Amino acid sequence: MRNGGVMTSEIPTPPTSARHTPVLKDRCINLLAPAFEAARQAGRTPIVVDATLGMGGHSEAMLQRFDDLHLIGIDRDTEALALAGERLSPFAGRTDLVHAVYDQLAAVLDDLGVRAIDGILMDLGVSSLQLDERERGFAYSFDAPLDMRMDTSRGQTAADVVNTYSEEDLVRIIRTWGEEKFAGRIANHIVAARDKAPLTHTGELVEIIRNVVPAGAARTGGHPAKRTFQALRIEVNEELRVLERAVPAAVDALALHGRAVVMSYHSLEDKIVKSVFAAGSRSSAPAGFPVELEEHKATLKRLTKGTEIPTDEEIAENPRAASARLRAVEKVKVRSAA
Repeated sequence: MRNGGVMTSEIPTPPTSARHTPVLKDRCINLLAPAFEAARQAGRTPIVVDATLGMGGHSEAMLQRFDDLHLIGIDRDTEALALAGERLSPFAGRTDLVHAVYDQLAAVLDDLGVRAIDGILMDLGVSSLQLDERERGFAYSFDAPLDMRMDTSRGQTAADVVNTYSEEDLVRIIRTWGEEKFAGRIANHIVAARDKAPLTHTGELVEIIRNVVPAGAARTGGHPAKRTFQALRIEVNEELRVLERAVPAAVDALALHGRAVVMSYHSLEDKIVKSVFAAGSRSSAPAGFPVELEEHKATLKRLTKGTEIPTDEEIAENPRAASARLRAVEKVKVRSAA
């Protein structure tokens, strides 16, 4: 998760750096640093991709620390790109900021004439900007239009989903993407409510869910709308389908000794990342094969033992880091073209 108040003309908008505290910033940069040094040793300018640019906190820190680093920032959110562009303007000569979804990495690199990258950072989930901008509809703590699009220039909204999907599809989405055990009851009540009038605001949906989820479950599982909102957000933005394409694309794009660092915020994201990293770090030799041939050797080396989690100090500094789970790998072998 990458990283409201009432806005008035007397209260200026705080600078982007004040609105956004990057999650696990130092740990991420320290994991990527050896890849940048490997590029220098090979006589190349190190290139890193921030695949989920957000408000540019991680990118700014990397550009400040490594004065020869070239950064490619990708985000589907045009507002985030604009804010990050302002924040990173002192480094404009060393940055390319691109409006795209991060599973389009190969096309982005091709357009920029980049053959391989030395590092990539993915900070998954909803960004601080999206959570803090009330009108985006990501948060269940205040009323807003049911939108939830990371790219507000295209695609269906959460209102489209709750008002047009069948009850069966709503059950599937809320149960699968939200891991919500009351999915059936929630979907049934959504359909009953929309039969009277279309649902247009988050407050309406929260009220429906509150009336369905037992008080005891809410006390132990957090806000009763948390899982349903997660499910709708994932469906609207196709987050897991995008991630299933993006992680292999990131690994493919790495140069030898390049590194990928990924932070996920719930088990569905982490499962996808873990699967790709685990597959790449295993030998492909058949079971019982007497000799591991070169083509069977693992392409990745895991840099973290399982997932790393934030320290108490990091959570105190940035509460949104609490659910972060970090995995990282290094590319130790480049597969030859078939």
